[in-house]
Amino acid sequence: MLIWMDLEMTGLDESRHVIVEIATLVTDDDLNIIAEGPNLVIHQPDEVMAEMDDFVTNMHTVSGLLEKIKTSTISEADAMQQTLDFIKEHSPEPNKIPLCGNSIRTDRTFLAKYMPEIENWLHYRCVDVSTIKELVKRWNPGLEHARPKSEG
Repeated sequence: MLIWMDLEMTGLDESRHVIVEIATLVTDDDLNIIAEGPNLVIHQPDEVMAEMDDFVTNMHTVSGLLEKIKTSTISEADAMQQTLDFIKEHSPEPNKIPLCGNSIRTDRTFLAKYMPEIENWLHYRCVDVSTIKELVKRWNPGLEHARPKSEG
């Protein structure tokens, strides 16, 4: 079993940026989806949002996330608890299932700071899709261009 997560943040510096969205799903070892967890947009105050640079502000505006953040009533603590409850449904024992995702190291750093209960529940190992992409680029460059386009 694998736990997949995707976080959106106000930037990449965990000392001044925060999590604004967290989505989770569980797959079996063959990547078949077992369960889709909550996709939660976290409300953040204006002074926190002011820390975003122009690139991130534009990205979150174009995607519609910025407006969802403003209207969300979900706190960081609520998002952490809902996500942890979902993970525990599928991984009742701590430190058994790795965290998976794309460039997951950054997400894991933010989890450690803002949602340590989640970070501590997951196994210390990670499955990072970006590692696979980098190896394919080096070992079989033509194959990278043949991959299916992502949907998001």
